[in-house]
Amino acid sequence: MSEFEIIRDIFAPLTATAPGAFNLVDDAALLEQQNLVVTKDLLVAGVHFLAKDPLDLVARKLIRANLSDLAAKGAKPLGYFLGCVWPKHTDRASIEQFARGLAEDQERYRIGLYGGDTTVHSTKTGPLTLSATFLGTPPKQGMIPRSGASLGDDLYVSGTIGDAGLGLAALRKEFKFTTVDKASLSSRYHLPEPRLTLGTALAGLATAAIDVSDGLIADAGHIARACGLRAEIDAVAIPRSAGAASWVAAQENRWRALATLASFGDDYEILFAAPPAMRRSITVASKASRTEVARIGTLSRGEGVLFLDEAGRPIPVEKPGFNHFT
Repeated sequence: MSEFEIIRDIFAPLTATAPGAFNLVDDAALLEQQNLVVTKDLLVAGVHFLAKDPLDLVARKLIRANLSDLAAKGAKPLGYFLGCVWPKHTDRASIEQFARGLAEDQERYRIGLYGGDTTVHSTKTGPLTLSATFLGTPPKQGMIPRSGASLGDDLYVSGTIGDAGLGLAALRKEFKFTTVDKASLSSRYHLPEPRLTLGTALAGLATAAIDVSDGLIADAGHIARACGLRAEIDAVAIPRSAGAASWVAAQENRWRALATLASFGDDYEILFAAPPAMRRSITVASKASRTEVARIGTLSRGEGVLFLDEAGRPIPVEKPGFNHFT
């Protein structure tokens, strides 16, 4: 099995909906449209997914993590470039399983593979390392930046928070869950749902947005820093799934549990800011996109993030989110 056979037999068929990819027989793809939103994410075994995770699910998570970035910008996805570094002696069946996952979500999200590269580690212990660069088109109202919010803007988040982190804990058997909750939470870890429809609906309404990948508190800090403001988050307002609510209720310290929930990564929800005058429009956007949205706080003078209890007192946060280098 050679690199070129892998490209020709496994990956080239994925370019059927990407006409500028030249069936992967050229060194580059032709993108005639220049008004693009571009993002890139890496997934590494043992860091972003468990080494034993099924490779088709890993492939779909790679796609969805990148699509989540585009969703937060209000962009419409076009396609992607892919880079793979496989452990030494990876067999063809494993790569085909990975490609089946790519194909499944390509069809789901109507995107195509434009090109990339694939190679192997020099040692068998080298972790599977995946890189994808995604291209999208911005909304006609303009891309939603991270830095456009103003003093007094509301903070919102889509979906529910902390499910992926609890799902990972369930898979690692760190916490006990009911069978139903374990299945639901682990699914959120393996297969996040990029909020593309909501992102499109927020164009022209949201002043700043980011996808929640490092953790809600950490990503709120990213928006606050970019806008030169402070994010104040109401802990009680954090939207929780049934599984997450049950977990919080079982913990000795409710506030510490909520802080932990808001510090878990991999949720891939959209955290965004919008002026109070847009509240009715945000509700309409939520209903139109069939995506639940919760108003969780505000942007005030100052810096950093305040995570507040029901009396408005700051809750200590030991670790606001995931950081690769700490």
